[in-house]
Amino acid sequence: MAEALVAGAFLSGFINVVFDRLISSEFVNLVVGKKLNRQLVERLQTALLAAKALVADAEQKQFGNELVRKWLDSLKDDLYTADDLLDRVLIRAEIRKKVRIRLPRFLNLYNRKMATKIEDVVKRIEDLEKRKDSLGLKEIPTGSSSWRPPSTSLVKGNVFGRDADQQALIKMLNDNNHHNLSVISIVGMGGVGKTTLAQCLYNNKNLMDGVDLKAWICVSENFDVVETTKNVIKGISSGVCSLDSFDLLQQDLKEKLSKKKFFIVLDDVWSEDADKWNSFIVPFQHGRKGSTILLTTRKENVGPTVQNYSSYSLKGLSNDYCWSIFAYNASFPESNGSSELEGIGRKIVERCDGLPLAAETLGRLLRSKHDAGEWNKILSSDIWQFSMTDSKIVPALLISYYHLPAHLKRCFVYCSLYPKDYKLDKDELILLWMAEDLLQPPRRGQTLEEVGCECFDGLVSRLFFKQVENEFEKYFVMHDLMHDLATFLAGDLYCRFGEIEKMSILTRHLSYNHSISEKTCSSSKIESLRTLLYINDVSSIGKAPATLPRDILSKNKYLRVLSFGRLDIFPDSIDKLIHLRYLNLSWSNIEVLPESLCKLYNLQTLKLEDCSQLTMLPSGMYNLVNLRHLDIRDTPLKEMPKGMGKLKQLHILSKFVVGKQEDNGMEELGGLLNLHGSLEIEKLENVVDANEKQVMIWFQTHILMNKIYLGACNHTLA
Repeated sequence: MAEALVAGAFLSGFINVVFDRLISSEFVNLVVGKKLNRQLVERLQTALLAAKALVADAEQKQFGNELVRKWLDSLKDDLYTADDLLDRVLIRAEIRKKVRIRLPRFLNLYNRKMATKIEDVVKRIEDLEKRKDSLGLKEIPTGSSSWRPPSTSLVKGNVFGRDADQQALIKMLNDNNHHNLSVISIVGMGGVGKTTLAQCLYNNKNLMDGVDLKAWICVSENFDVVETTKNVIKGISSGVCSLDSFDLLQQDLKEKLSKKKFFIVLDDVWSEDADKWNSFIVPFQHGRKGSTILLTTRKENVGPTVQNYSSYSLKGLSNDYCWSIFAYNASFPESNGSSELEGIGRKIVERCDGLPLAAETLGRLLRSKHDAGEWNKILSSDIWQFSMTDSKIVPALLISYYHLPAHLKRCFVYCSLYPKDYKLDKDELILLWMAEDLLQPPRRGQTLEEVGCECFDGLVSRLFFKQVENEFEKYFVMHDLMHDLATFLAGDLYCRFGEIEKMSILTRHLSYNHSISEKTCSSSKIESLRTLLYINDVSSIGKAPATLPRDILSKNKYLRVLSFGRLDIFPDSIDKLIHLRYLNLSWSNIEVLPESLCKLYNLQTLKLEDCSQLTMLPSGMYNLVNLRHLDIRDTPLKEMPKGMGKLKQLHILSKFVVGKQEDNGMEELGGLLNLHGSLEIEKLENVVDANEKQVMIWFQTHILMNKIYLGACNHTLA
């Protein structure tokens, strides 16, 4: 494994979040105002920086060292605790400011208790840093080394199941023969066989007939324009290139390629930097017609900005072809062709989910093992239990993960809360990422929702999510092995209750699809949850709605995300959850929401879809000043509560039920300038005031400017 990571460790991103909170202007004001001890805050800053220096090394060594993995788990736990405490300090300070409560310093016992808790977590992080020598942890720089050896143009072993792909690419190449330069990308996830397919094309004698120059360049993660240009020259000049100046290199390459037909393979390309590509591509535009650059990449957006660019998406193999690869590498049936082993082997191949690299690796692993017990052990064990020396499945996937920016790593790992093959809802996932504070701050003029959309699209373009489209619907899912990777990286901090019945004391994020018993919750001592997420998936169909223990909310005061499988009566104590950003009560039987709900000043998302018994919202809704999404589709509200126009942050309001009073009429919509998406307006017959009619006219004339789609109105405005 390399001594450097591609884009920093997963924990580095989390440490940055906590550190940024410490140096924020709000926190500095608290220190200046002597609400917090300056020395304690500085100790925490120092401890975080010291830990951050070690996490890249620890995240690599965790795969072969259980003690290092436990060290990482402890650090994650302490970071969550520190972040919870700091968030609580800021929230309480903001609440005090709003309600103008000022307590004498000697009476403010809360600040003293909070300082003690922060001091405890600082000491724990400092103690972890002191263990670095005994664990062999050291500070390593962030770099771009790959975990695997560079590829070559030689095809190794037999190739199965790629004849149709070869023919499709040959056709693409032949169709471009009238262009001076064509660039074609083979796009696919790690281990799907992109390099093998490129090798087959590179060594195809018929395809290479008439090609004057060809070269195979393994680019990998670090796309250096000068170095890559030099390597191309070496490739077409038998390894000779003594030039260093980029200008001389480009002049030399232009001269060598001029009026020649060439075929250049750039294997394992990651860079999406258009400036680099535009600079690199210049000498290649002087070749003869039919010249080609063939890329292999895991990212859909990779590729130079040239006119004749096309891509080919490489899919996984069928189970039968994967079985052929597995059997070939396991020397089956030459070594032992028993029907028992074949039955086990075919089940193992199903776990490979179409990835030839996985089938090849597992086949090699079992080449010398002829006992059914050994094969069953592989079948029943998780692939992540293999050591790094025995398996390349883990690095094949991890290289994609480690190339992610730190914030995308956290977004990806969060998806481990969903079961395999779950149909991901893009908009819903973005709301959850927002609530969990996983997104980067928006750029000027950008919304959080737009940042979330960029993150989702980034994971799609890197093939962490795959798009499925049929005649009925279009949706996204995670590839099974990517889901395994997310689950592994999530560790004990994330738990899918129902699949895993035993929760760890470290668990911070919990999803569930059936009832959690009082006994299970109390035995696991779960008291620091951030997420309680109900997943309504296929396994829930036909079962009784899931329920939660009565006291789980009172025990978990740091919740950011809360959704229910079944709810008949809403707890009045909800106002104690001051960290809550996301609340989903959809499809519940609640008849009344308590006024205490309106004290959740940090709430961003409130989902009340199809609450068939709910006819009124709390009168204090206007206090939810951070509310961005209010979903009340198919909920039979009689009218909106007063003062909805004060919710200036609202981006999505699914429906507005016009009331008869001055403070809940159509005029309230006039202040909601940030609305996007679709808006349904009900009870327009209640619009009688001239000002309200003007607002309606304004909506009708400015609808497109505000990106609002005006949905069904149940009454025509006279």
